[in-house]
Amino acid sequence: MVFMTNLHPSAELLWLSALRRFAVITLLAHLLWEIAHIPLYTIWVDGTWGEIVFAVVHCTGGDLLIAMSSLFIALLVFGTGRWPHARVYPVLGAMIAIGLGYTIFSEWLNIEVREAWAYREIMPVIPIIGAGLTPVLQWLVIPIATYFGALRQDTGTARLEKDPLA
Repeated sequence: MVFMTNLHPSAELLWLSALRRFAVITLLAHLLWEIAHIPLYTIWVDGTWGEIVFAVVHCTGGDLLIAMSSLFIALLVFGTGRWPHARVYPVLGAMIAIGLGYTIFSEWLNIEVREAWAYREIMPVIPIIGAGLTPVLQWLVIPIATYFGALRQDTGTARLEKDPLA
């Protein structure tokens, strides 16, 4: 069965290009963030270099999975077939809420319940939620930056009319 659309042929694959850019930019941004904030965790003083490298790689992989899952769920609930040119902000808002919510839950679970990792005394902790400031900022700053970086349009890309619900 063939579905007919009124999109320009080059516009039909814009979503795939946007997803690919999002994945690559997200991976690199989270890798840099993990390297930058690992000194705020006890593994920095208690772990070996091998354990530290493994933690950075492991956490970066988890970050990529969280980010891609958050985006896919947001697209399923709020996206349209015209994304990335339509429903940009509803998808972004849902993606941030999902990623941030999961991160806060994961920090609580792994620090308080499982005791899988711990903050050093130099980690700023957000009162009430008890999560570290840098993991929370990570899930605000990186998703916003990578989302808009991924949605940038290449020169010559067909532009679609604006969706009134975007």
